[in-house]
Amino acid sequence: MNTSETMKTMNDWTNKGVERMTSLGELNLRLAEKMAARQMDAMTLWMEHAMRVMKVGAESKGYNELFKGQVEATKELSERLLAEGKTTLQVVGEARDDYRAWFEKNISEISADLRKETPAA
Repeated sequence: MNTSETMKTMNDWTNKGVERMTSLGELNLRLAEKMAARQMDAMTLWMEHAMRVMKVGAESKGYNELFKGQVEATKELSERLLAEGKTTLQVVGEARDDYRAWFEKNISEISADLRKETPAA
């Protein structure tokens, strides 16, 4: 392999490396956006719960009614948070699969490039 071929190979590897890091950055960004959306959904649930508890507190005519309203609101919040947690776990599972696919694809490409450029003994 002469100097010109070596430089071409190094340029190709560098360009492919940049493409790989760009695709990893895009994957990270997509995951960050999904997780931020999940956090906003959770915060919305908490805010709705707080508003509901305040409303129950303002409209209750006695301690028993207040306690019953708070228990109902908390039960509903717990159920909704559990559902949100399951959805978040699905998102994390998808992210794991996306990272695994990215890693396997890039390792196989790197291995193929190395086999192609390495002289047989």
